[in-house]
Amino acid sequence: MQSRQALSLAKEEGLDLVLVSSTAAPPVVKIIDYGKHKYLEGKQGKDKKSKQQDIKGIKISPRIAEHDLQTNINKARQFLEDGDKVKVTCMFKAREITHPELGRKKLEVFAEAVIDLGAVERVPTLDGRMMNMVILPKPQATAKKKDAKGQDKQNGGQAVQDHGNREDHAAQVSQQPPVPAQELSAEATS
Repeated sequence: MQSRQALSLAKEEGLDLVLVSSTAAPPVVKIIDYGKHKYLEGKQGKDKKSKQQDIKGIKISPRIAEHDLQTNINKARQFLEDGDKVKVTCMFKAREITHPELGRKKLEVFAEAVIDLGAVERVPTLDGRMMNMVILPKPQATAKKKDAKGQDKQNGGQAVQDHGNREDHAAQVSQQPPVPAQELSAEATS
């Protein structure tokens, strides 16, 4: 078909003439709605992109106290539940570098504590004065987190705990009988 014929046909239908392949002999064109074509093309591009994982960093030292290590483990567990990678860095200062096995032990303890939520992607390796380890989240750990979000909300009909005396009170308040002193004063006024 001649290009003028194709252009007039596209105008009659209220569509656009779009060049598909200019290198072919003869060139190939389509009669389509160009706006819709660009929209669908952009939508396909977004679908192809995968969600990029964030890498969260945690720094420790080989002399870290047990409580501080547990605090960092809890942070890492939260990151893994959110679906992020965790990079744990053990930083050596001064003469600590002469005993890299101490840092490796701390990183192994760290990995064992989060084994239910993640798997070690890169084992601890020494790079200068830093020993790095990367932990990937397990897919089922992130799925459980999404399912549990809806279960966190309390139903209004459930019992609520009182301030300090540890007694559960029902959500509906029942009508209490009047106090005897109020009954006497009500009879006296009548």
